Amino acid sequence: MQANNEMSLDNSSDLKKIIAKNLIALRTKAKMTQLELATKLNYSDKAISKWEHGDSMPDIVILKQLADLFNVTVDYLLTDDHSDYIPKSYNRSLRRTRAVITGLAILCVWLISTSLFVFSTLILDMAKQSWVVFVYSIPLSMVVWLVFNTIWFNSRVNYIIISIMVWTLLTSIHLTAIVLGYNPWILYLLGIPTQIIIIVWSRMKHKRVKQ
Repeated sequence: MQANNEMSLDNSSDLKKIIAKNLIALRTKAKMTQLELATKLNYSDKAISKWEHGDSMPDIVILKQLADLFNVTVDYLLTDDHSDYIPKSYNRSLRRTRAVITGLAILCVWLISTSLFVFSTLILDMAKQSWVVFVYSIPLSMVVWLVFNTIWFNSRVNYIIISIMVWTLLTSIHLTAIVLGYNPWILYLLGIPTQIIIIVWSRMKHKRVKQ
């Protein structure tokens, strides 16, 4: 029992030293004095001094505030080796880049649709029918979004994307039929069981994640 207590004290002491080292490095890099840091945290500079000397360590709430202040994670403050650390700012920048790439891919769908519309209008003289290509651009955009969202973003949104894709595809087929002189409104009945399947599937996946 005594050996376990000694080990616990040693671990606590090591953790204080790691936090102290990281705190000094981050504060120095930010060109901030102990008093300035204390003011931002609404603490005394004596408390900051104790943390940096390893005499005590901040609680979890203050650790989170420190992490946010210096744009790092709480794990960073508690870890001695930062060789594999990826900055939070890099993650945000990567997410923005991926969002831009996804947006450009979707815009390419609309560029192709516009090109087809212009070509069919000017050369084939099909202005009354060629507008339908823009309608099909919506479900095609959903397909592109679905692919990129599955690879890079939150897959839970996929169910919403698939729902939009299904209903806009049915609408596109319906409008195409109207242009050709038909009105197959009954097509939308296909969307009802499809939507139910999507909802049931999404809830089953959500329950599995929770388990």
